[in-house]
Amino acid sequence: MTALLFTLNGLLIAGTAGLALWLWSRESITLGAIALVTALVLRISQMSGWVLNLVTSIFENVGVVQEGMETIARPHGIVDRPEARDIVVNRGEIPFDAIGFNYGSARGLPGADPARVIDGLSFNIRPGEKVGLIGRSGAGKSTLVNLLLRFYDLEKGRILIDGQDIAGVTQESLRTAISMVTQDTSLLHRSVFENIFYGRPDASMDAAIEAAKRAHAHEFILGLEDKDGRKGYDARVGERGVKLSGGQRQRIAIARVLLKNARILILDEATSELDSEAEAAIQEQLFNLMAGKTVIAIAHRLSTVAAMDRLIVLNRGKIVEEGDHAQLLRRGGLYAGLWNRQSGGFLPTGKPKQQQDERLSPSESA
Repeated sequence: MTALLFTLNGLLIAGTAGLALWLWSRESITLGAIALVTALVLRISQMSGWVLNLVTSIFENVGVVQEGMETIARPHGIVDRPEARDIVVNRGEIPFDAIGFNYGSARGLPGADPARVIDGLSFNIRPGEKVGLIGRSGAGKSTLVNLLLRFYDLEKGRILIDGQDIAGVTQESLRTAISMVTQDTSLLHRSVFENIFYGRPDASMDAAIEAAKRAHAHEFILGLEDKDGRKGYDARVGERGVKLSGGQRQRIAIARVLLKNARILILDEATSELDSEAEAAIQEQLFNLMAGKTVIAIAHRLSTVAAMDRLIVLNRGKIVEEGDHAQLLRRGGLYAGLWNRQSGGFLPTGKPKQQQDERLSPSESA
């Protein structure tokens, strides 16, 4: 379209100028008429370029709207069964029964790895038990959590909560029964109060403030102020909480979980954004929060999960070690290696040879 328009504009200008000069040579028009016609032709050429840009923008926006509608209208991949019922969680027992899953292969995507991320994994989390999931990146820890929340359907096996298959309950009731604090905490562009109330909308303001105090967030919240002059709990936190630091966002997320007080609690790197002092202060409240609840904790910082009732060490979707902190250290396996590295194993045990030579006299060095 652009090339065609430029060609037509060029022909228009050249043809008009040629015709005007020919008529002027025959004394049929004056120089004033030539100047007027030339100015009009140039103006028409400029306006045609503006119209072209406007039409192009219109079609670009139409394309954006069409793509947006396709995204919004896309059917949900995970839907409730017609006979699905609300889940009832009284004890919090979670058995994983020979589950198998792989990203992509369940949806028949071409090129998917035939080796499943998780294949035939079975273990049981007892009511009120605190379990830590340990392993290198890609071991399958977060995948287990995603499957428990039913963000994906299993290829085989089943996951039960108090004897109820999560595939046969409503997703809303399932996620209402589970509290979760993630590593990447996203907040809504609303007030601090509204972000905390998201955990339990029917709670009172006093309960929300008490939850913030228990999460060690009350002090910094009182010092917040947005561009519109709203202060404290009424201040808005920005899109995804960009006006707050990572540690502040995580404390508000912990306050939200404290307010929700669900029977099952998932901690996915819940204190990763906190410094050691803040983590130590919140750890006490987290252990109070865990009382009487079934807890699944994922952490690369092993000090966060060392006090759990049981640690499950995963590698390539399989359980390679299982036991409490002391037992796994005595075993000297994968967990012990990870623990030793985080306890100082990154530091060299001896001084570099160059530094040793510098401390020697010239004669000793010789």
